[in-house]
Amino acid sequence: MEVILNQDVKSLGKKGEKVSVAEGYARNFLFPRKLAVEVSAQAMTELKNRESSNQHKIDTDIANAKAAAAKLNGKQLRITAKAGANGKLFGSVTSKEVAQEIKKQLGIEIDKRKVVMNDIKSFGTQECEVKLYQGITAKLSVVVGE
Repeated sequence: MEVILNQDVKSLGKKGEKVSVAEGYARNFLFPRKLAVEVSAQAMTELKNRESSNQHKIDTDIANAKAAAAKLNGKQLRITAKAGANGKLFGSVTSKEVAQEIKKQLGIEIDKRKVVMNDIKSFGTQECEVKLYQGITAKLSVVVGE
């Protein structure tokens, strides 16, 4: 019997695959647990629609990441911080603060975990990298001043 898997099934296949199984296994195990559906024209159409929808979402995410990378590349981000007499900052400038400044100054929402940099502990300029999507990154400089 041919079935399309709704979820990953150990030792059988991944979600969305079309596999051949024994009829009893399908009727007694897979169907009651909603792990698979029987192959039919409607089920095949739904599978193709799901795949095309996922591909469209990926394409949209890549386009958005490239647009954001174009906006971010080469930009300078100015951050003010308090420091002691010798120019050493009280605390440090972290990726969280950089992500907040990107949102405030450039209007691009970025998760703090996507900003790759060392914590800044003194005044000056430091390069940082923003990972927007798999294989798409942007480099910008962070200027810390008073």
